[in-house]
Amino acid sequence: MDIVLLFPGQGSQKPGMAKDLVDAFPAARDVFDRADAALGFGLSTLCFEGPADELTLTHNAQPALLAHGAAVWAATRAAIGASVVAAAGHSLGEFTAYHAAESLSLEDALRLVRRRGQLMYESGVKRPGAMAAILGDMNRPIEEVCLQASQEAGLVVTANYNCPGQLVISGEDAGVERAMSLAKEAGAKRAIRLNVSGAFHSPLMEDALLGLAEVLNSVVFDDPHFPVYANVNAEPVLHASRANELLLKQLASPVRWADEVRAIAERFPRALFVEMGPGGVLVGLVKKIVAGARTATCGTVAEVQQLLELESAAPVLGSGSDEG
Repeated sequence: MDIVLLFPGQGSQKPGMAKDLVDAFPAARDVFDRADAALGFGLSTLCFEGPADELTLTHNAQPALLAHGAAVWAATRAAIGASVVAAAGHSLGEFTAYHAAESLSLEDALRLVRRRGQLMYESGVKRPGAMAAILGDMNRPIEEVCLQASQEAGLVVTANYNCPGQLVISGEDAGVERAMSLAKEAGAKRAIRLNVSGAFHSPLMEDALLGLAEVLNSVVFDDPHFPVYANVNAEPVLHASRANELLLKQLASPVRWADEVRAIAERFPRALFVEMGPGGVLVGLVKKIVAGARTATCGTVAEVQQLLELESAAPVLGSGSDEG
C-alpha cells in the first residue's frame, strides 16, 4: 500500500495535543523530551496543558505542530516507513514533511520553525495585515478580486488555494476588507476574517525573508529520502538545495495546496493520504480535491492503532477500499 504523509499547519494546535501518544509510545516521548531540550523551554507542557492562547502564538504553535507530527511519525515509522512514497505539508507542515523525509534533524527542524514563527510575528508587527477565508464559488477569479481591491483600498493577494470553494486572502487590512466585499458580490457564500498575527504568505512577510534565509542556511539539509511536494509550485523535491530555496520562497508566496494534492494523486493514484498531527483538516481538503481519495487521520493512540491495522491488512484491502 502506497502511503502519502500529510502534515498540518497553524490552526490545528490545541491543548492536550499528543499527550496520549507520549503516554503510550516511548518513541513519541523521546521526541518531546528532545524538543524541550532543543528549545530550552517546556514545549511538552504547553502542548499537553496549554493555555490555549499561549499555544496559539505563532512561535509556539509552529514547533508544537512539528513536534506532534514528528511524534506520530516516530511511533509509526517502523511499521509504515517502507510504504511511504511521498509527503507534503501545509505551510509550517512542509517543514515537518522534510523532517520525516530525513532532510532535517528533529532539533534543527524545531529551532528552525521556532525562529520562523518569531520572524513572522515580528514582520506582522512591522507591517500589520490581515487574512480572510473566502468560501463558495464565485463568478470571477479570485486574482481579479484581489487586483481590484488592491487598486481601490490596499494590497491583497491570494494566500492559500486550499480546495475548490475554499481560498484564503492576505494583505493590508483595508485591502482584505475590500476583497471580502467584492468576493461576496461575486457570489462567495462567506468571507471570514482569520485570527492571525500577520498577513502570512503575502508580500507583507518579505521583511522576514532575510532572517529566515539566515536560519535556513545555518542548519544541515540532506536530500529527502522520498519526494516532498512543495507549496510554492506543487513540484516533488528530491534535492536539499531546492528544498532550502522553496522553503524560503514559501513565506511570502501562496500555498498551492489543491495543485499539490492533484499532483500527488496523479503520480500515486492508489495512495492512502495520512494526516499526521492533530485534527483532520488536510484530509478533509484532499477529499474535496480528489474524488474517491483514500484518507486517514493519525494524531492519537486510537488512530495510530487503526493505521497500523490498515497497513497490516493492505494486501487484502485492494485498491478500491476507502478508509476515509
